[in-house]
Amino acid sequence: MKSAWIILSALVAGMLLGIAVETVSPDASTASLPFVEPIGLLWLNALKMTIVPLIVALLITGITATADAARAGALAGRAVMIFLGAITLSGTMSLLMTPLLLHLFPLSASAADALRHGLGGTAETGASPSFGDFLLSLIPTNPIAAAADTAILPLIVFTTIFAFAITRVAPEQRALLSGLFKALGDAMLIVIGWVLALAPIGVFALGYALAVKAGVAAFGGLVHYVLILMSIGVCAVILGIILAWLVVGIAPPRFLRAMVPTLAVAISTQSSLASLPAMLKSSEALGVDPKKADIVLPLAVALFRFTSPAMNLAVVVYVAWLFGITLTPWEMAVGLLVAIAAALSSVSLPGSISFVTSIAPIAVSMGVPVAPLALLVAVETFPDIFRTLGNVIGDVAATKYAADGIKDDPAGETP
Repeated sequence: MKSAWIILSALVAGMLLGIAVETVSPDASTASLPFVEPIGLLWLNALKMTIVPLIVALLITGITATADAARAGALAGRAVMIFLGAITLSGTMSLLMTPLLLHLFPLSASAADALRHGLGGTAETGASPSFGDFLLSLIPTNPIAAAADTAILPLIVFTTIFAFAITRVAPEQRALLSGLFKALGDAMLIVIGWVLALAPIGVFALGYALAVKAGVAAFGGLVHYVLILMSIGVCAVILGIILAWLVVGIAPPRFLRAMVPTLAVAISTQSSLASLPAMLKSSEALGVDPKKADIVLPLAVALFRFTSPAMNLAVVVYVAWLFGITLTPWEMAVGLLVAIAAALSSVSLPGSISFVTSIAPIAVSMGVPVAPLALLVAVETFPDIFRTLGNVIGDVAATKYAADGIKDDPAGETP
């Protein structure tokens, strides 16, 4: 929380300074750009260098961890299937609702041009590939070359196949390979932590450059982005309540009454992990066997982030819309798959770290620029509230649904 506010303050300070210098002396602001902007771009490049190893590590650890959890018994297996279904619905909702919201509440042309110019101008887009070209690009002839060329889609296909192969080898070998890629992911998280420790400096420089290029209109563009993202968060919360009602069978008034303590903790901490004790009490109030809740809820906190695909895809779709990139159905499908893998493999991390680790692979897989994420991470403080609210609602509803489907010993092998 403190780190997020520091990064946001750095962005605001950089933009205010840029606007002030541009107002007082346009020549001075233009002359200062070659000295200030490279600092931000250097920080951005440091973030970018972790993307390819992160994609590989997240996909493999996400798939193997999910497979291992599904083997842990009937209740755990049922819970994992519920998690997968729920986050798929969440991501699909976002792919439908984000373009609709952008159509209904568009950013003014001047503000859009200013924000786009400040975030890097126009994105380079080539001709859309045919469906045949798309199919041929799925299988890499050389996965190492695909990684070196940042050919993300074939790299994802190879990594996914490799991850499922790991789940079929002997337990000792599976543990060895899973541990290797888990260690790779953890090492990349440490690197990202180091890079984000310098975020106030990098974001200040990028904010200054954005204000010099875009002026006051950049503030309006960022506010529009935050409001769209928060709206998707509200949609995710509503979707969770509707699923609890129509699928789990809990009337909204009863569900919300039981969730009040959990929602209060979620708002104050913005952490699903910190909300776990309150979620256990809410589950008990909804009639969940405490022994079953003790199995499913920790598993949900570790694997299940209901709002993650929705919010992360909304960020990528917004950036694509801002830069005039038309996303094809198969690009959206690939983005959804990567978003699901990222949601399953993201551990409980500070919001600024999880923002980069979860969204950058999705953006790259969909052919959307990654550079804007360096500034958008600074305004994640407000949407993150809705991420946490939706996550705890999804955790408790999924726990109730999983527990109701298991009538015997929760650790048993058959439902």
